[in-house]
Amino acid sequence: MTALSRLADRWGLRTSSFLFFISAAIVVVFAVLTIVFVEPMGALFEQASGWLLTNLGWFYIFGVTVFLFFLVYMAMSRWGRVRLSDEDQGPEHSDKAWFAMLFAAGIGTILMFWAVAEPVSHFANPPRAGVEPGSIEAAQEAMGFTLYHFGLHTWTIFTLPALAFAYFIHKRRLPPRVSSMFQPFLGERIHGPIGRAIDTVAIVGTVLGVAVSIGLGTLQINAGLSQLTGISESAVAQMIIIAVVTGVAIVSVAAGLNRGIKVLSNANILVAIGLLVFVLVTGPTLVMVKGTVESAGTYLHMLPELMFWNDTFHDTGWQNSWTIFYWAWTITWSPFVGIFIAKISKGRTIRQFVMGVLGLPTLFTIVWFGIFGMGVFDIEMNGDGGLVDRVVDQGDIPGAMFEFLTNFPLASLTSWIAIVLVGVFFITSMDSAGLVLDTMTNGHEDPAPTKQRVFWTFSVGLVAAALLLASGDQGLAVLQNFITVVGLPFFVLGFLMMGNMLRALKEDAGELPPLQTRRWLRVLPPEEWVRRRRAGTAGDAVMVPESVPGTEPEYTDEPFDLAYDPEAEGEGEPVEAPGRSS
Repeated sequence: MTALSRLADRWGLRTSSFLFFISAAIVVVFAVLTIVFVEPMGALFEQASGWLLTNLGWFYIFGVTVFLFFLVYMAMSRWGRVRLSDEDQGPEHSDKAWFAMLFAAGIGTILMFWAVAEPVSHFANPPRAGVEPGSIEAAQEAMGFTLYHFGLHTWTIFTLPALAFAYFIHKRRLPPRVSSMFQPFLGERIHGPIGRAIDTVAIVGTVLGVAVSIGLGTLQINAGLSQLTGISESAVAQMIIIAVVTGVAIVSVAAGLNRGIKVLSNANILVAIGLLVFVLVTGPTLVMVKGTVESAGTYLHMLPELMFWNDTFHDTGWQNSWTIFYWAWTITWSPFVGIFIAKISKGRTIRQFVMGVLGLPTLFTIVWFGIFGMGVFDIEMNGDGGLVDRVVDQGDIPGAMFEFLTNFPLASLTSWIAIVLVGVFFITSMDSAGLVLDTMTNGHEDPAPTKQRVFWTFSVGLVAAALLLASGDQGLAVLQNFITVVGLPFFVLGFLMMGNMLRALKEDAGELPPLQTRRWLRVLPPEEWVRRRRAGTAGDAVMVPESVPGTEPEYTDEPFDLAYDPEAEGEGEPVEAPGRSS
């Protein structure tokens, strides 16, 4: 038994001692260095980010588009029929609850932050050269770019790892870790140094990525409270906000998925829809409805070009602070969202999974930004304006939503509701992250000591506080530089995920419909397997990936004839399937 294992036993932990302590140490050291060495750390990430944006920005753009094409192929191909569980198991959650949980844990906070800020920013400063600021063309392109950033591509970044997690966790019954997605190539080495290195990077990167989201949410809550109560937008106020929200998130994560996260998610999505309906009813309703439909068409029209657009000829640098930042930021917390979505999606087919996780949130995003975006343009083009001045000229992006709501009835009440919405989205992101990070470190989804989930939730709040303290007045810029650097390794892993997923499907799938796949024994990390073996509770679990004997498909190098009908056998002479030997 190693020193780390003895320490884990002494503290009453039930987790992988190496992953827990090494990842925790890296997170704590990073937070301390960020607070103590503010300027050197800021300069380091600024230089690294500048190099990546200049030389590898195209890779971020190209990579997400490739991921999207891969997911569409998976859904439309024969693999779409594969169920992400045993063949006789259906979905564990209703469609309504499923959507609410994946949405709240996914980009609920982001939609609140950018609902007003992004459309007005692109309206005042068009991304592409030759478009007059403040014009109708600028408004149209602003909606196209906004939906590009928060539609299919953002959810592609979540869906790819989520699909891989769902397959390897529910189908091959491997531990809920990033390393499990590389089992077809690594085999039992997922428990060795390579696997541990992959998991450590994933855990630390997830903490940092979620912390950036928490930092942005804190800035927005602070801006709203400043407008409503006069509280200053300061480091002290932001630390208090993070402390309060972290405390509530800890209570929620201690309550568990069904009593904490699920309840908060369902309640918050209803309140968000309520705010959306209020803006629609009390605003220029007809303009918003027509504009939303038109924006969907603009998005679909611009999408084929935007998914490969790199601003090569004008090279304005606009993409560096917008698209590339979004992709790098989103992919850093995609392991956390991926495992969470996989956890709540057991029993769905690959086709249902991809269409649901890509389609439903994208449709909601189109409606959300359509209504808020059209409201922004109506205020600027037909009303009193003020949004461009505050958001673009003054640079107050966190205060955009609250400035927007001053143009509607009951502004104070709706602003308070918006603050609560951001806070609860904030909480669901933190408690979901705490639950998933604990799952990634212990390597199983069975009940574990609450203190472990509490620690990871607290660690996210700690890093968010450190980043805000270090960023000072340049908060958003520093967060953008930081997350651009952290996101690069995750993009590389994304390409490897696709290869492993295809290899696993080809290994497991037979040729005859309905598509049957081999079954796998449950795999536990070595420490947990030894622990249960000693206690006599290991059951049929194994330590090394192993399929159930007798469930292997019959392989052939010859093409299968789809006209072959297996039910015809027995009706007269035996029929031999083309491409198969008897």
